[in-house]
Amino acid sequence: MDSVFSTCQNCKNQFTIEPDDFAFYKKMEVPPPTFCPDCRLQRRLARRNEYSFHKRKCDLCGKDIISMYPKKTGFPVYCRGCWYSDRWDGPDYGKDYDFSRSFFEQFKELQGRVPRVALQVDNCVNCEYANQIANCKNCYLISSGSDNEDSMYSFRILNSKSVLDGFIILRGEDCYESIEILESSYLKFSENCAGSTGLSFCFDARGSQDCFMASNIWNRKHVFRNEKCTKEEYWEKMKSIDTGSHENVVAYLKEFSEMRRRALHKYAYTKNVKNAVGNTLSYSKDCYRCFNGADLENCRYCLFVNEAKDSMDINNGCCVMEMNYEVSTMGVKASNIKLSSEAWPEVRNLTYCDTCRNGSHDLFGCVGMRKKEYCILNKQYSKEEYEELVPRIIKQMEEVSYTDKKGRRYVYGEFFPAELSPFPYNETPAYDYFPLSKEDAIDQGYIWADVESSSHQITVLPENLPDHINEVDDSILKEIIGCGHKGECRDRCTSAFRIVSDELQFYRRMNLPLPRLCPNCRYYARFRTRNPIQLWHRQCMNPGCPNEFETSYSPEREETVYCESCYNAEVV
Repeated sequence: MDSVFSTCQNCKNQFTIEPDDFAFYKKMEVPPPTFCPDCRLQRRLARRNEYSFHKRKCDLCGKDIISMYPKKTGFPVYCRGCWYSDRWDGPDYGKDYDFSRSFFEQFKELQGRVPRVALQVDNCVNCEYANQIANCKNCYLISSGSDNEDSMYSFRILNSKSVLDGFIILRGEDCYESIEILESSYLKFSENCAGSTGLSFCFDARGSQDCFMASNIWNRKHVFRNEKCTKEEYWEKMKSIDTGSHENVVAYLKEFSEMRRRALHKYAYTKNVKNAVGNTLSYSKDCYRCFNGADLENCRYCLFVNEAKDSMDINNGCCVMEMNYEVSTMGVKASNIKLSSEAWPEVRNLTYCDTCRNGSHDLFGCVGMRKKEYCILNKQYSKEEYEELVPRIIKQMEEVSYTDKKGRRYVYGEFFPAELSPFPYNETPAYDYFPLSKEDAIDQGYIWADVESSSHQITVLPENLPDHINEVDDSILKEIIGCGHKGECRDRCTSAFRIVSDELQFYRRMNLPLPRLCPNCRYYARFRTRNPIQLWHRQCMNPGCPNEFETSYSPEREETVYCESCYNAEVV
């Protein structure tokens, strides 16, 4: 079959369905999508909350809890203990399928009745303010990570210790304000570094040690402002560097930004890949438009996915997954999951399911099921009844389709409509990657959360904080610090924040000044330094090189972008 051009029924832009796509759809027994890849991703990301926390009560036991859901929701919210208890069961909410009504209308009603778990936190100790994490200890305000310890204010960190303000870090230790780091330690304000230690304000480092303000450094030591020094020269120069001063750090960051702009940039940051198109990929083959992934095979349109095979349109998944399509948040031996969200662990054969867990299999249109099988809209059936009903429902979904207020038609094969998202749009990653105003989000069918007015009285303004960490005493732990953005930005600014004890000890040990922005504003500052999850067709900028490639660097950007061979010749 040849490539087919189609018009997205959401954004109205044209997109291409490739022959490999059609082959996958046939294997998964789903029709081709009517939304383009970006609109499909936006729709899935809107069903995930990573970084918003609310104080509320558990709707079962009544105790005060921290939740990713605000107080006013259309469904019950349980603490983890209650949600996993035997005090309720998913089939208690089961209902017969009504063939005279659309599937999505009935699913929305079910979703509004079944309890949801307050936070996705598994096997963790002292991690009350955290979400989408597992096997962590003593962590505060981290999200989307596992096997971490003593870390704060970080996103997607794995197997790491003592990381503050980190963004995508694997096996890191003592890292601060660092982005896309692998197996490195004692890093400050650094980006895209692997196998390195003792770096400050460094970009694109591999196997390097003790460097300051350096870029494109592979297997280097004692580089100061991109000049190679002897060990003695380096440490003599470092006597003039003081990262404990806020004023100094502001100047260093300005210098770092200019150095990063002048550095050579590889068209895509990949390691051990074959026939893979995207960015930040490793140990993968036969992948197309995949970003931030590892150990992928025959995957397309994936974001933040590891250890997956034969899957398409997945975001936030990991750990031995195969044959999955259009899923938001899944993993741990999950297979044949279609058009679902929050599917893990060891689940299989789920279609249009939400938060079905713990070995569940052969479910259609279910919410909040644990260790269940052969259910439709949470109602239990025999295996024979289930296998007879599901094909009838799939056919009925085409005949009795769901049309939203924008006129978008949903039949079998389309992911959940916008109005079925359980989260406010501006509290989901969709807002990060596809920012919308409140008016536009509501027009698209999403809900919106207005920023809650803070009852905290600011006791110190950021401009009145001590410049140097050495000037800060323990009384700072009692202060409520005003955020420098004053709630006037679009970064979900909390307007005020506090310093906690472990955080202060980290700043002192690492010689770092107090932050002047709240954690949310700091997160978005890091987020904006990363390349978009889009691709442009470009030619290598090394004069005379004919190589062309797909890259996440748009043509109008100032950076010098090289193909792999030219980059390796200059840097490696």
